[in-house]
Amino acid sequence: MGGRAELLGQTLAGARAEGRAALIAYLPAGFPTVDGGIDAVKAVFDGGADVVEVGLPHSDPVLDGPVIQTADDIALRGGVRIADVMRTVREAHLATGKPVLVMTYWNPIDRYGVERFTAELAAAGGAGCILPDLPVQESALWRENAAKHGLATVFVVAPSSKDARLAEITDAGSGFVYAASLMGVTGTRESVGEQAQDLVRRTRATTDLPVCVGLGVSNAVQAAEVAGFADGVIVGSAFVKLMLDAEDAGAGLVAVRSLARELAEGVRGRA
Repeated sequence: MGGRAELLGQTLAGARAEGRAALIAYLPAGFPTVDGGIDAVKAVFDGGADVVEVGLPHSDPVLDGPVIQTADDIALRGGVRIADVMRTVREAHLATGKPVLVMTYWNPIDRYGVERFTAELAAAGGAGCILPDLPVQESALWRENAAKHGLATVFVVAPSSKDARLAEITDAGSGFVYAASLMGVTGTRESVGEQAQDLVRRTRATTDLPVCVGLGVSNAVQAAEVAGFADGVIVGSAFVKLMLDAEDAGAGLVAVRSLARELAEGVRGRA
């Protein structure tokens, strides 16, 4: 099986053709266990997610707030390895036929080996990688290997990014652009705010890639709000919090499936 960047593009284009934003969910691998994490990814797909980002747990997740940090800590204490991340991608993609990306900081890939990581992710049927802390000017080796294996390279832009910097980032990326709606770390918020809309507008001026907004969305009303101006709505902490708060693994799966269903209605303007 090769990388599925093309499937990611088709999925996002398909949502646009339906006149709606795509729903992109984030869940960390290995949480609450490796098998439980795989079940959770399948559950959010079953609820209506179009794409899932599988997080590679990291001991110092600079972009992630306390909810995802807690889940990462549970996964790391459980002994999660990169092989488990690849297995999560493989099983989720095989079960659903939908695009699955990995979201990771650069250090684990650098240690593992770029060629090895991209080859294994493509073999698992992964669609690509989101790399929040890899500077574009240092990304040539990654992008060369990702392209060779049919993987998308998704970079993150922020409200602080100047227009010239946005153009540099979007020119180097593929798949979609991850627009961080607010400065700071991930987590649910009362309002996604005008910053996100302005960032999407400025980013779209530099690229034809879909622009998907993350950091802060937790319910259908917010999803509908973001869907009004973005190509995709990214939700992570809200799913993870439901699993952390659940009485047991089964209740967690019911909860994340239900939230995915609610958010899927939201991106369709039915909230």
